[in-house]
Amino acid sequence: MGRVLVLGASGVVGSVLWDGLSGERELRGIDRRRDSARDIDRGDATKPRTLRRALDGVDAVIDLATGSRLDIGWADVHRDMAGRVAVLEAMCELGVRRYVFASSNHVTGMYERDEPYAAIVAGEYGGLDPSSIPLIGADWPIRPDSPYGVGKAFVEALTRHYAEEQGLSCICLRIGTVLAADRPTSPRHFATLLSHADLVRLVRGALDAPAELRYGVYYGVSANTWRFWDLANARAEIDYEARDDAERFRA
Repeated sequence: MGRVLVLGASGVVGSVLWDGLSGERELRGIDRRRDSARDIDRGDATKPRTLRRALDGVDAVIDLATGSRLDIGWADVHRDMAGRVAVLEAMCELGVRRYVFASSNHVTGMYERDEPYAAIVAGEYGGLDPSSIPLIGADWPIRPDSPYGVGKAFVEALTRHYAEEQGLSCICLRIGTVLAADRPTSPRHFATLLSHADLVRLVRGALDAPAELRYGVYYGVSANTWRFWDLANARAEIDYEARDDAERFRA
């Protein structure tokens, strides 16, 4: 997977991945906002002509081109959902086989209203043992916490259809908290932080996964002491080994 198209390449996640992967991959990027420093072109990833031109000759797609705010409304969610169909259809047409989708932990965000997760995200650790926290697995029932989370869950189902019906290899990464400053700024982040270095490791693992891996959903989080998402399947199937721990920033 040496030639990779990054959709939505100018955001925080895209910029981290561009800088982390550009030395080992031939990257092509488009975004609604041009980034001349990184040679990322301005373009609308929902337009068929733009997509076909961008996809020509690539081996894989990293799709970050959905709304990144938790408070986006249904109209934006619907637009993002339709955009993912357009990307997958264009991939099928041009024979691009590996699709890496930036899903979100908000697909299961409602679990954070339950204990012990509610206490952890509030930074209230009294009486809790981090080694005994029940880890939320990628195979647990989805519980979206917002229209944003529903849209991400839709794409996880959509990609499963394209994997089984069209033979694409679709990998969905439920990204944790990625911050420009690369450090926690709230109590929740000590559980959910995905460091820049671990983000690059995660996506590298998704790109390098065996071609026979048709479909998978994996959490993207660092090796935080208080994390509550299970990384076992990511470790076993896409060779993701988280290394960083948000505790190093604890005052």
